Amino acid sequence: MKTRDMIFAALFAALTAAGAFIRIPLGFSTITLQFLFTALAGILLGGRLGALSQAVYVALGLAGVPIFASGGGLQYVFNPTFGFIIGLIPTAWIIGRLTERDKSPKRVIPACIAGLAVLYLIGMPYMGVIVNVYLDKGLTLWQIMKSGMLIYLPGDCLKIAVCAAAAPPLARAVPRA
Repeated sequence: MKTRDMIFAALFAALTAAGAFIRIPLGFSTITLQFLFTALAGILLGGRLGALSQAVYVALGLAGVPIFASGGGLQYVFNPTFGFIIGLIPTAWIIGRLTERDKSPKRVIPACIAGLAVLYLIGMPYMGVIVNVYLDKGLTLWQIMKSGMLIYLPGDCLKIAVCAAAAPPLARAVPRA
């Protein structure tokens, strides 16, 4: 791995951490820019380095650096949103693999949708287990979907649109992409 690759991976780990601090609390989760920076990591760095950048972010947060939306440390695994944090790693990989050869909006949009689907496929069941088993809230599947996914989809669509618009010029500007 080249030094430049490590720098870009660290940069996107830092951007994802910064995205966690831009937050609006809502339900069991918060609206953040983490998905935006995860998607851009995948698009600009490719699958392998994009996923590495998110793995670095997760590892730093679990090590105790308070870079998740509500803090950090090993106890964060009991937070209902931790499944979404873990999901950032395969999300970046999927988006990166799907956009490695083509950074056009017609390719970025479906890649980001696929990455978002992976994020929700990991985050939602995790949230359900933590909320209903660990916290003993007794929520229905509909309540979990409503509070953990449906209210965030409009913002996610906006983040995907930003990625689609930003990807081509950023890909030209970033030597790695």
